[in-house]
Parts: sequence; C-alpha cells; structure tokens
Amino acid sequence: MDRQLSFERLALLYMPWVLAWLFKSDPTVSYLIAWSGSFFIFFITLTGWIRPIPADLPLSAQLMRPIFLVHIMFAGYTCCTSIFYFLDVLGYVNFSKISNSFLIDMKRLELTAQCQRYYCLGHAALISGMLTFMKHPGHYKNRVVSTNVSGLLFYIAIITLPFSIIVVAIPGLSQFARQFGSLSFIAGTLALAFAIPQKKSWNTMICLGLYFSNFYSASTSGFKEPIIISVLVLGIFLYPVYKKMVLIIFIPILLGLFFLLPTYVRVFRENAWAGNASTHDATQLALNAIINQDDDIQETNWDFLAYRLSEIDMFTKFVHTTPSQIDYYKEDLWKQSLWAIIPRAFWPGKPNAEELVMKRVYAAGVINPNSNVSAKPAFIVDAYLSYGGFGIWLFMFAYGAAAQLISLKAEQLFGGYLLGTALIFSGLFQVFWRGSSLEFIVNTVFWSYISMLLIAWVFKSKNILKPV
Repeated sequence: MDRQLSFERLALLYMPWVLAWLFKSDPTVSYLIAWSGSFFIFFITLTGWIRPIPADLPLSAQLMRPIFLVHIMFAGYTCCTSIFYFLDVLGYVNFSKISNSFLIDMKRLELTAQCQRYYCLGHAALISGMLTFMKHPGHYKNRVVSTNVSGLLFYIAIITLPFSIIVVAIPGLSQFARQFGSLSFIAGTLALAFAIPQKKSWNTMICLGLYFSNFYSASTSGFKEPIIISVLVLGIFLYPVYKKMVLIIFIPILLGLFFLLPTYVRVFRENAWAGNASTHDATQLALNAIINQDDDIQETNWDFLAYRLSEIDMFTKFVHTTPSQIDYYKEDLWKQSLWAIIPRAFWPGKPNAEELVMKRVYAAGVINPNSNVSAKPAFIVDAYLSYGGFGIWLFMFAYGAAAQLISLKAEQLFGGYLLGTALIFSGLFQVFWRGSSLEFIVNTVFWSYISMLLIAWVFKSKNILKPV
C-alpha cells in the first residue's frame, strides 16, 4: 500500500458489517444495518474518502474502470437488490402488507439477515481488494500510434464481429466466440459514441446498425441482463460528451426496463422456449403484453423483484444446509476450477463444469434434480461454501484485486484507459460485472487474459501499438 491508503480508513469499510453482527439478535435491525451499510461503502469509496479517485482523467471519462463499473454493478446487484425479498419475508407484496395477522417465519428472517451480513462483508472485501491495488502511474509501456482513434475502434468492431461468428464453428472455441462477440459490441458502441459528436454519418450509420443488431439479439435471448447492459454501456460512453442528455434520457429508460422486462421476458420464454411461437412472434407477443398491461403484470414484477432480481433466496438455502448438513467444500471448488481451464481437446474426458456446479445446488436442496432449471450459485455463495465467512472475505478481496490488476495490465499494454479498460477490459472481462460460479469465472478470466495478450501482440505486429 502507498501513503494514500491508510489502514484506519480501509478498516472503516467493515464498520457496517461489525454493527450488523452486533445486532444479530434482532434480525430486522441487523438486516437493515447491513443493507444500508453497502450504500455507506459506496459513498465513502466513490467520493474518494478512502482513497483518492485516479486523477489522470476526468471522472466522467473513467467510468469503465473497476472502481466504478465493476464495483457498482457487482455490489449493487449482489448487496442492494435483496430489499424486495426482505419485504416479502415481512409479509409485503407490491409494497403493501398482506395482512396484519401475517406470521413472519423467524428462521427465514434470521437467514435473510445472516446472508445480508455476508453480502456486506463481501462488499467491504471487494472494495478493499480494488483500493489496495488502485495505482494509476499515468505512463504506460505502449502508446497508440494512430491519431484516428474513432476509426480504429470502428475497424476493430467490424473485424471482431465476423471473427466471433467463424470461431463458433470450431470445436472448443465457443467461449472465444463469446469473448470476441462482446469485444465487437463494446468496440462498436465506443465507435458510435465517437462518431456521433464528430458527425461522421457513414460511421454512425454502420455503428448504429451494429448496435441495433446486438440489441435485437439481446431482446431475443430470453434474458434481461443483455438488454440492460446494451443500454447502460451506450449511456456510459456518451456521458462524457452529452452529460445532461444521458441523465435525462438513459436513467428513466433503465428504470423502465427494470419494471417492464420481467413481463417481457416471461411472455417471450412462455412462447419461444416452449416452441409455441417463432422468435419474431414471441417478441411481438411480449411487447403486446407490456403495451396492454396484462392484469398479472404487477404480480409478475413483484415476483421478479423479490425472487429473481436478487439471489438471496438461493443463498439462504445454501447457508441453511452448510455446514450443518453439508461440510464446507474447502479446496474442492478450486480444483474443479483448475480442471475447467484445460481445453477439452487435450482432455476429452474432462468433467462437465455445468454438472459439477449443479451437484452442490442439488445437494443443498435449492432445486429438484429432476427439474430443467439451472440455478448456479453466485461467486460469493461459492466463497461461503468453501470456507464460510472467512472464505467470503478471502475470495471477494481476490475478486476485487484481480479486476483492478487486470484493468491496470490492460491499460499498460494498450496505452491507456480508452483501449485498455474501456475496450479490452470491458470487452473481454464482462464476467466481473455480475460474477458467476467459481469454475466459470476462473475459466473465463484465464482465457480472456490469454486473448488480451494475443490481441496486444497483434496490435504491436500491425504497428497499432509501439513501445514508449
């Protein structure tokens, strides 16, 4: 650590968790302290009180760095969305009390408070890892030769898109297809954000085509996250130039998506996934459901907010069974994660990562083994299943440190924030934004890192980058 990061201020991140633990005999108070504690951590971190925000760029021009995007998305999703589930436990539906005679399940309430305390501890550990290694020197190993950065981003988007399509057909390279598909989207969105203020009509039209093509793919995926990310990323990239417009337009759009997408996704899945309609027809039916405001839209939205927006319900079931019925997995999950890295071409009999992950889901009774539902545990849950509370602190500190160090490495390799973090880190390492099970995170981060090094080598060989 350098002089800018004091142990005393870093320790303050853990004060909400300590207070919540001290009040654990009252689960309602304990939960509320832990939940509000994450907002306290956001405040003292993002204001630069714990450690100053890097001063090499204006605040609006560095929002894709881990301290902002990874921190807000991961911790916001993990730690802050459980409030609706908590209200549901207390007997509320659509923010209204079901009945004054509603009997609260105290065991369920205690588990909810316990899991929220773990979330608070994980949030503090995550940001501790980031801040410990958040050192931006302001000088880099390489520099970008081209002065036409917007044109460079445009060509990267055009080249990586067909490449991502081609590698899909090559056995064992499907995950590279996802990486380069994400990279093409980020490059195209960045190029669009450059082309609009520069009034480059040709580039703008092509980038808009790429963007809306990606948005259509997201809207027909049957998942909410790709749609939200498509809108969020464009807003972040446009924000440095069009601050007021982004705040006025994009924030209401994102809020609207949170309340409308549950119905859209439900109707789309019921028709497209069940084979009752084509993708196009299922999309139209889902849009009609939103426009016509079906009677069950409020029920659907509350179910989404309470049980699918947050993963705390699943977390409580894991905590309920581990370690009382199932012992901690300790190093077993790490072994499985290292197995996942090995390409199947070199190990034809490699265990299926999805099946390995679902074994612990079935063992904890989270879902029935005969169901077709996939309910993979989140990273923080795997941290708990490995070593309990200490595992959460250790894994989440490593998670934050890894995100920060990889972002710094990307900036060193690609000559700064724009190509390093905004393009390469955001394009290849989106797994950090929300997280996943340990096996999938380790595998994705490892091979994305290899891809980053290969792209840097290609850029150098094409004289896009040169040593300083």
